[in-house]
Amino acid sequence: MPTEKQKMLAGELYNAATANELCNERYCAQNYCFEFNQLSPGHTAERLAILQKLLNRVGQDAMIMPGFWCDYGYNITLGDHFFANFNCVMLDAAPIQFGNHVFIGPNCGFYTSGHPLDIKSRNMGLEYAKPITVGNNVWIGGNVAVLPGVCIGDNCVIAAGSVITQSISDDAIVMGNPGKIKRILTEL
Repeated sequence: MPTEKQKMLAGELYNAATANELCNERYCAQNYCFEFNQLSPGHTAERLAILQKLLNRVGQDAMIMPGFWCDYGYNITLGDHFFANFNCVMLDAAPIQFGNHVFIGPNCGFYTSGHPLDIKSRNMGLEYAKPITVGNNVWIGGNVAVLPGVCIGDNCVIAAGSVITQSISDDAIVMGNPGKIKRILTEL
């Protein structure tokens, strides 16, 4: 019989609240995030060292500003030249993968976790997780929420305040709630 962690990683319904292994891993990640967020300005090397322990991969010249929180950390991959501004939340029960040259405004959230619509299942504490992928050369404005299972293509711009509920093709400018493609970028 699969463990709750195995179910989580397979994208199946699982119970995160009752699985000791998952509870311990979240506690460990919370401690790393707390340590990361408590460092005073100028401790860039110390912050990077914490991210390298916490996350799956930290690309070259990757930076996250404080006010960063995640569930597990080991499901997060940062490409090269990645930047996330203040107050970023990544609920990484499933993989969250960022390409190269991704810039994220303040107060953004990437949420792989969701709960069943069925009341009985939801009240049993069940949840699911679907991966999020963000391509290369993406700019995400402030206060954006990216929901479970979304893929954002290369060269996209996501306007501030958008809620991304569906996957987005390459070269798109997206805005709104729910986020809709407003136009496709073309070379100048």
